[in-house]
Amino acid sequence: MSGNRQVTSAASRWRAPVLFLILAALFFAEGTFRNAMFSGSWNISLAILNMGLISAITALGLNMQWGYAGLFNVGVVGFLALGGLAPVLIALPPVEGAWGAGGMRIIAALVTGIGSLALASLVWRRGRGKVGALATAGVLVLGFFLFRWVFDPAVAAIEANQSARYGNIGGLGWPVLLSWPIGGLFAAAAAWAVGKVALGLRSDYLAIATLGIGEIIVAVLKNEEWLARGVKNITSIPRPVPYEIELQRNPDFQSFANSWSTSAAEASGIWVKLCYMSLFLVVLLAIILLAELALKSPWGRMMRAIRDNETAAEAMGKDVTARHLQVFIIGCGVIGMAGAMMITLDGLMAPTSYNPLRYTFLIWVMVIIGGSGNNWGAVLGAVLIWFLWIKVEVWGPELIGLLTAPMPAGAVKDHLLDSAPHMRFIAMGMILLLVLRFAPRGLLPER
Repeated sequence: MSGNRQVTSAASRWRAPVLFLILAALFFAEGTFRNAMFSGSWNISLAILNMGLISAITALGLNMQWGYAGLFNVGVVGFLALGGLAPVLIALPPVEGAWGAGGMRIIAALVTGIGSLALASLVWRRGRGKVGALATAGVLVLGFFLFRWVFDPAVAAIEANQSARYGNIGGLGWPVLLSWPIGGLFAAAAAWAVGKVALGLRSDYLAIATLGIGEIIVAVLKNEEWLARGVKNITSIPRPVPYEIELQRNPDFQSFANSWSTSAAEASGIWVKLCYMSLFLVVLLAIILLAELALKSPWGRMMRAIRDNETAAEAMGKDVTARHLQVFIIGCGVIGMAGAMMITLDGLMAPTSYNPLRYTFLIWVMVIIGGSGNNWGAVLGAVLIWFLWIKVEVWGPELIGLLTAPMPAGAVKDHLLDSAPHMRFIAMGMILLLVLRFAPRGLLPER
């Protein structure tokens, strides 16, 4: 019995290094071998890896909520989108004439709205019975009309300012790297508002609240053109790394590329992606370090005790709701930072691209497959699933073409071939089912 226990312990100790080595081998094959399965391009391999690292940071934020505290957040897409707003408002230069047209009125409207909510809360706490309820409702209604009276003309003036090219408020012109923590603060502030309302209720109410707030945030970004141009999108978001065209014009870089027997165009793409990868790895490793320290601290043990048995933890004097709010805010802050990083990588803010299937369901798949409660498991699951999500789009048509080759031409074969691009959804479902069947606690389970 003791020998079996030692073998099991040794196997679990080697599981993580072996799985990460397999993952590294997949990226090496993607960059090296050119065949039906792999592209043979390091540009593509590094592009997949960079988005995988951002997905890993997002998965870490969700893992803090679900793996540490058992909070069911179904609004990941909304907090990602809110974080993605930060590079637009922080890094872009101000739009000429926008602040003069209505910027100060926007600030006045926001102050009016927040003040109305604060006054309504104060009236509610001090009021009694029907009189207190009516007074609170009156404050809210009056505050709403006052807010709209200040806000609407300001929005119309800003959207009319150079509407063909801008029509938005612009940014502050600060360094884009500063927008990453600020994106986390944006998402954390929204998480505080949602958590104060929903975390005192049952877990299913939190799921409904986060699902709703996620869709509301995306809808606001699509429709409030003064903020980030809505569906018109914003491009040319500043980078924290060099531009490819600048590298290609640099004689020293051209000599460097020639020394590696590659073109300047290809080498510049690889260099830029390596720069992004270095930044993303620094952020990812810093978050993992802080998350591991927190998990092994008394705070982390308390969070897991609350997750496993809320009633017993509450009986021991723990403030369950306050601790849930705390970890919910931290997790959403990490998700918001990942959203800011993603917009910086893409250089594009497109609210229509925030699809819940991609930015909520897939993140949940990453956490479940990697192993909820294990930070390294969340990272492994995120990078692996993102690699498969990209490659299945290529492998799916190849597989369907191979399977349908013996079939006679006709409607059935045509339908299967036309459906091949949707194989990634089927593949994700199959992978999830297989892992839940044979490794229900994930590839790297929580210890």
